[in-house]
Amino acid sequence: MTNVAALSRTRRESPEPVAAPEPCTLRLLTINTHKGLAPWNRRFMLAELRDAVRTTGADIVFLQEVAGEEQRSWRNGNLAGPHYEYLADQLWPQFAYGRNAVYPHGHHGNALLSRFPIVSERNHDISVQGPEPRGLLHCVLDVPRLGELHAICVHLGLREAHRQRQLALLKALIDAQIAPGTALVVAGDFNDWRGRADAVLQDGQLHSAFARAGVSQPRTFPARWPLLALDRIYVGNLRVQSACVLSALPWPHLSDHLPLFAEVCA
Repeated sequence: MTNVAALSRTRRESPEPVAAPEPCTLRLLTINTHKGLAPWNRRFMLAELRDAVRTTGADIVFLQEVAGEEQRSWRNGNLAGPHYEYLADQLWPQFAYGRNAVYPHGHHGNALLSRFPIVSERNHDISVQGPEPRGLLHCVLDVPRLGELHAICVHLGLREAHRQRQLALLKALIDAQIAPGTALVVAGDFNDWRGRADAVLQDGQLHSAFARAGVSQPRTFPARWPLLALDRIYVGNLRVQSACVLSALPWPHLSDHLPLFAEVCA
């Protein structure tokens, strides 16, 4: 008892300093891969795209129109496996894939590459009747010093009426399955050239990363002469440190969309 009491007094009289928690900075990248093809479908560019994505140092990569299977050699560079696995390589040990469109030679959809463990994943079919299969890939990540992070990879339709219905489904998913106060990233190809997604999604929990960074939403399509702002990054319960479009070479030659990049922290 004497020794314990003495130790207790020592701790009260000379408390050890408590280290401040280290900030958790996350680097986010989203890009429509155009099934690995250059603009106008002239060349298979997946190797060059992988090299470019690696240079960003992204922790989480949101991919749209990425092939899960492609049997035509001129469109897959004779790859043996899915494009998202090839892009993940050894830098992103965790990945998830949600199949959206199926055709005779294979299928494509959304994918997420992550440096952190993917605790759960689910692909939500949000297709509206017609020829445009679309989906939401919802993953839950376990991020050190942050905890649970929800990441939703999005690819919406080309028609305004379809997008509005799909945005409503996305909003309902967030409200039903993600508790207020939980870290959240929603990114992808919204095809939102009219700029109407913000009015549906932005509330107390979700905000445009570019608006939070104090810059306007950048144009991303077509990549070589961008005229339309189709792609988005939204965050919830995270602080935005920076947000930009990657428009310098080689990006305009790697896909028909330019990628978006953002740094966020808890």
